[in-house]
Amino acid sequence: MRASLIQMRVDPDESVDSRRRRAASLVRDQAGVDLVVLPELWTTGAFAYEDFGSEAEPLEGPTHEAMAKAAGDAGVWLHAGSIPERDPDGPLYNTSLVFSPSGGLAAAYRKIHRFGFDKGEAVLMGAGTEPVTVRLPETTVGLATCYDLRFPELFRSLVDAGAETLVVPAGWPERRRSHWTLLARARAVENQAYVLACGTAGTHAGVPQAGHSIVVDPWGEILAEAGADEEVLTVEFDPARVATTREQFPALKDRVLGLERPRR
Repeated sequence: MRASLIQMRVDPDESVDSRRRRAASLVRDQAGVDLVVLPELWTTGAFAYEDFGSEAEPLEGPTHEAMAKAAGDAGVWLHAGSIPERDPDGPLYNTSLVFSPSGGLAAAYRKIHRFGFDKGEAVLMGAGTEPVTVRLPETTVGLATCYDLRFPELFRSLVDAGAETLVVPAGWPERRRSHWTLLARARAVENQAYVLACGTAGTHAGVPQAGHSIVVDPWGEILAEAGADEEVLTVEFDPARVATTREQFPALKDRVLGLERPRR
């Protein structure tokens, strides 16, 4: 299986419409791979809190339209990163969109863990409530977004739902880049799953981004890692290694806490 992580640069001097067109072009350039991933909140910038309200769009808004067409044109599964979604009957959400190679919306995931410690995203956006997985022909993908990476219980629930590949779009800051790499590897090792973590380049509202998108295998080995600037990171990996790893080192079978047990 081949995947391309598009580590987009998000700068204030580029309009959202221009960046949307550029993202669609980058997706089309990946024709021939199986899965393409964009970062978190690439339309606005993950730290551009003041723009969330003005740039929020309905689930089937302009980004949905552009990414659906790009996925269909390229014939790829597309995790289109996330957008600030405006629910007509509720608050804003940080919502990820996944499209099939035909351009159909395969899944939407509202970010469960909001970052900000009682400010920023944590107060401007509502919290999702449901873990989401998507079945691809080669693997089952579990969805998480940026700050979610710090909460291992979410990833356990995704594994329990059948996830073998964990995809994490992010707008992770440079000052905590060591945590980004550490947590991506930890989620891979403890869940014996692939982790595809796609970040942004550039600066969001004065916050330099970490870049360094990363692909980690079920044994915690780094298969590929980007630098700090905009680039497309393409990697080949074998989804069958998940089952092999879990069979050869069956640690998940020894779980005790957090499991439903029959009452006696």
